[in-house]
Amino acid sequence: MKTPSYILAASAVSLLLLAGCKVGPNYKTPNAILAPAFKEAPPTTFAEGWKTGQPSDTALKGDWWTLFNDAQLNALEPQVDTANQDLKSAEANFRAARAQIGYSRSFEAPTISTAPSTSAVRYSANQPYFNPTLANNGTGNLSVPVDLNYEIDLWGRVRRGVTQARANAQRADADLENARLSLHAELAMDYFNLRGADAQKQLLDNTIKVYQDALKLTQDRYDGGVAPMSDVAQARTQLDQAMVQRTDVDIERAQNEHAIAVLIGQAPAALTIPPTALDMAGQTLPAIPGILPATLLERRPDIASQERNMAAANEQIGIAQAAYYPTLSLSAAAGFTGTSALNWFTWPSRFWAVGPQLSQTIFDAGRRRSVKALSVAQYDETVANYRQTTLTAFQQVEDDLAVLRVLENEARQQRATTVSAEQSQSLFETRYEGGVDTYLQVVTWQTAALNNQRNEIDILQRRLNASVLLIKALGGGWDRKSLPTL
Repeated sequence: MKTPSYILAASAVSLLLLAGCKVGPNYKTPNAILAPAFKEAPPTTFAEGWKTGQPSDTALKGDWWTLFNDAQLNALEPQVDTANQDLKSAEANFRAARAQIGYSRSFEAPTISTAPSTSAVRYSANQPYFNPTLANNGTGNLSVPVDLNYEIDLWGRVRRGVTQARANAQRADADLENARLSLHAELAMDYFNLRGADAQKQLLDNTIKVYQDALKLTQDRYDGGVAPMSDVAQARTQLDQAMVQRTDVDIERAQNEHAIAVLIGQAPAALTIPPTALDMAGQTLPAIPGILPATLLERRPDIASQERNMAAANEQIGIAQAAYYPTLSLSAAAGFTGTSALNWFTWPSRFWAVGPQLSQTIFDAGRRRSVKALSVAQYDETVANYRQTTLTAFQQVEDDLAVLRVLENEARQQRATTVSAEQSQSLFETRYEGGVDTYLQVVTWQTAALNNQRNEIDILQRRLNASVLLIKALGGGWDRKSLPTL
């Protein structure tokens, strides 16, 4: 009996409606733990406009290191993007995740395959239970089948797989940008540590010259019978200690130079950075533009990575839920089969077969329930990781603001202390030359002056590093709109 056309049409419409269904939860970004404003006040160098919430010409850009106005740093930083091997690894991981989208999307379309074959068979007339009158010189079989298999996505399992693959690819891109930001920040800190070591070397070189002159003066006074041998011994000890400190600085400088070489994809032996000390008088810190706390969620690639991870985990719940429902597949085969090349592609040699198949798991001893519970637990884990990453981001900004603010005050205090120590050193050197004080006073204040001068260099170096860390904590010049749509 012929099926009425309206029944076939109704069945087709019902099938299309079912194919538009999706089981499982729809994704919605969970709320993060926010604060209305940052607790720590910024340093006075960039307090004006710190909490601007709208983009402006002063906002951080991708090449944020140019804020430090250092030509050598500006030349080194771009090499990270082109030669750093860790970055190349992260980029390859992103390309792999993007390729996974195409793989997942392929299940939205039917799979069509073919397997042409030719064969010839002759049956033995003497084989058991065979009628000898049926024996012949052999038969040929030539076949060109075309097979089609298609799973109708009734419950959204395939579509959720595509959405999950997109989220994973965006997460990989955010991880790539987070690696890029971290590597650029690491290079900047290594560079400023190297410049700090150059400043320490320059200070100690000058100090050694001063101590050599002091030793000569003390030796002359001893030779003239004015000073005791103990003064000469103290002066020589002071000089030797300064030379030891000067030699020790070479270790830190070499290590930082080697680290920079690796970051820009070079062997340490291939890179030599000329010594250039920090400008203690003219070195200025960049005025870093600020943001609102809520904006931080859109500017940190690590937060974006965790958020995309949540989205992918949410889709996995839907995929696990779809396993509870039946699977409808459509299979078809068509082609030509002949006994010889002469009749292989003739119209009577055609064949075809088509039909749907419905499959449903009846009993699995709780396997699907366990898989769904696992998916829900993994999603809850990603939510906790997302919120923890957000909290850590706020902590890092607050920490770096506090460090910069405190070091700004500490730098002023240290400058005053250094000036006082230098004045005391000069005063006691004059008093010693006049025979008023012993050389022990000179040694004491020379040591105090040197320690304060070295501490001043250390504070400037820490302020530069804290500025780099604050820029990193603010996400550099990255923005969530930079994520690919895929």
